[in-house]
Amino acid sequence: MREPRDATKADVKTSKPASSGSFPLILDIDDFKGDFSFDALFGNLVNELLPSFKLEDLESEGADSLPNGHLRDANKYSQGVTSPLFPEVEKLLSLFKDSCKELLELRKQIDGRLHNLKKDVSVQDSKHRRTLAELEKGVDGLFESFARLDSRISSVGQTAAKIGDHLQSADAQRETASQTIELIKYLMEFNSSPGDLMELSPLFSDDSRVAEAASIAQKLRSFAEEDIGRHGITVPSAVGNATASRGLEVAVANLQEYCNELENRLLSRFDAASQKRELTTMAECAKILSQFNRGTSAMQHYVATRPMFIDVEVMNADTRLVLGEQSAQSSPNNVARGLASLYKEIIDTVRKEAATITAVFPSPSEVMSILVQRVLEQRVTALLDKLLVKPSLVNLPSMEEGGLLFYIRMLAVAYEKTQEIARDLRVVGCGDLDVEGLTESLFSNHKDEYPEYEQASLRQLYKVKMEELRAESQISDSSGTGTIGRSKGAAVASSQQQISVTVVTEFVRWNEEAISRCNLFSSQPATLASHVKAVFTCLLDQVSQYVAEGLERARDGLTEAANLRERFVLGTSVSRRVAAAAASAAEAAAAAGESSFRSFMVAVQRSGSSVAIIQQYFTNSISRLLLPVDGAHAAACEEMATAMSSAEAAAYKGLQQCIETVMAEVERLLSAEQKATDYKSPDDGMAPDHRPTTACTRVVAYLSRVLESAFTALEGLNKQAFLSELGNRLHKVLQNHWQKYTFNPSGGLRLKRDITEYGEFVRSFNAPSVDEKFELLGIMANVFIVAPESLSTLFEGTPSIRKDAQRFIQLREDFKSAKLASKLSSLWS
Repeated sequence: MREPRDATKADVKTSKPASSGSFPLILDIDDFKGDFSFDALFGNLVNELLPSFKLEDLESEGADSLPNGHLRDANKYSQGVTSPLFPEVEKLLSLFKDSCKELLELRKQIDGRLHNLKKDVSVQDSKHRRTLAELEKGVDGLFESFARLDSRISSVGQTAAKIGDHLQSADAQRETASQTIELIKYLMEFNSSPGDLMELSPLFSDDSRVAEAASIAQKLRSFAEEDIGRHGITVPSAVGNATASRGLEVAVANLQEYCNELENRLLSRFDAASQKRELTTMAECAKILSQFNRGTSAMQHYVATRPMFIDVEVMNADTRLVLGEQSAQSSPNNVARGLASLYKEIIDTVRKEAATITAVFPSPSEVMSILVQRVLEQRVTALLDKLLVKPSLVNLPSMEEGGLLFYIRMLAVAYEKTQEIARDLRVVGCGDLDVEGLTESLFSNHKDEYPEYEQASLRQLYKVKMEELRAESQISDSSGTGTIGRSKGAAVASSQQQISVTVVTEFVRWNEEAISRCNLFSSQPATLASHVKAVFTCLLDQVSQYVAEGLERARDGLTEAANLRERFVLGTSVSRRVAAAAASAAEAAAAAGESSFRSFMVAVQRSGSSVAIIQQYFTNSISRLLLPVDGAHAAACEEMATAMSSAEAAAYKGLQQCIETVMAEVERLLSAEQKATDYKSPDDGMAPDHRPTTACTRVVAYLSRVLESAFTALEGLNKQAFLSELGNRLHKVLQNHWQKYTFNPSGGLRLKRDITEYGEFVRSFNAPSVDEKFELLGIMANVFIVAPESLSTLFEGTPSIRKDAQRFIQLREDFKSAKLASKLSSLWS
């Protein structure tokens, strides 16, 4: 398909041909302007000759389009008729040749036009260049003219400025000269005669011009004093000379007197305006007074005349608000509330004064500095002097009066609340005043000796607590009477004097409160660490002393029980009645020993709990305060270990006594309950008794009962060491006890059963060395069971028991009859 041709821009102007022989073409240059299309031009050339080439005819007839643009007739082809492929080729060739000639002609025309245009452009360009050159010369001339004009203007301006400066300087000099003349005239008036202020100019007495008068007077006084200073003359000597006229001594004296009078007059006017709350007048007076000593007198005068500094009733009201109506001893909580209310009232008053000061004074920050300093040094200090009365460390106040703790708590409350008012005053405004430093200075006398008072207070609290506990103990002691009942009473009394974890917790609570005050009073880490270490050392001393004394009291019960046991030890030749009484007393002594054992174990348990409380308190509260200072933490740990050493020593001695008490009772039970027939039963044909002996049963029952408290009280290595020692002592006691008896084979079986019972009990000690000893005892008991000829085989597997076995073999019933000594002599060698 061919694209449709648009002949709008490329129409070819042709004349209708008279014949089909030639086509004179007329091409216009305008046909090639704008959006030129060669296809459109070509189409317009051949359309007259090839009408069937048009696209619409091809589409309407639906015929095939050949490459040469002709249509083939299907009927002709079907009939076998043929025609030339391009019948119009001659016409087209002629058309194309004419078109080429026409185009060449047009190109010549265009080339001619271009040549003419180039000539015109060259001529116009030359004219343009000449014009631009002339313009550049003109612009350069203008720039030079402007430069000369600018230079002239600058010169004229500088000259005018110099003239202006000279005129201004001349005017200033004229003004200065005029003022100097005026000042000299005033100075001569003041220098006329000493003390004579009546002949002065109206300026110095006119209230409406008081500001101007003050300014002039200050200038005159400065000049006169400077002149006198140059001549080295003192004013007092000059004032006394009425005829002095060469210098300005009289002027200085008169000016000083006038300035004082004027200042007093302004202060009076300022006071009157202050009473009427006329802020404008006050501000005017303050502005004028600022010329006298930078207004210091006005500032101080204003602050000094505030009601809270001069009204005695205000001071009394402060005391009543904080200490109560009768100024009696108030609790720290009440004082804290009173101080909070009073300080809030002071802050409100200062805030109101700040508004007035800002509106009146040129330098309000300086006035606020004076006001806040006066508040702290006068009003707050007066109250603190009544509130904080430092007690004596030699004659301590009684606890009925609150003791040293009352003073320390009051100091902490006052310090904390005063720190709060200092921060509030800083917010309200206090100029350049170091309000925090000033607040610290109010308490410096108290803070310097605070550590001594804190430690003395802790010692006083401990002393009073111990006296209270002793009084309670004496009351309970008075209830126990009797002789044998004395031991029971001692047990009761010891339970009343037992170590109390509650008491230790109270010690810690005192210390926590003291540490909180150390935090409050100490801002530097080194100072804080020093105070904390001293306070914590007090706690260590208290707990160490309390625990050690408690363990010693518990030991006293063990000692008394031991004395009771020794008191009722009898000889062999006594009557039955005496023996029965002694046995009864021994039972009572055993009961006292068992009670004392339990009491001591409770004391040990509570001692361990107390030490754990101290360690936990150190970890949670003390450690972090000591860590910032090198060596402080390690020193505190060492002191803690040293302080607990006395308690550990008392506990060690007491545990040794506990073992002695238990072993004494075991020996008593064995002596009282063990019968000779237990291990040497008669050969009556009866079946052997495989039950433990009564003595074994009683001993195991006693040990189970009494050691129950030890299992609960002791733990860790302490428990392991105690039970190991107890097991070793029990092994030794049993060995010595069995040396008193003779054994036959059935008795040997009974002994083996006892050893098994003892071994099962001591297995609860979790002491491998003790278990091994009782296992060897069970093996050694076989020496009473086997036949004499088999004894030597017992030691083949366990040669370590030969030494003990030698002693045990001698206890066999048939040792002599069977001549075992000679038979086993080779074994012992």
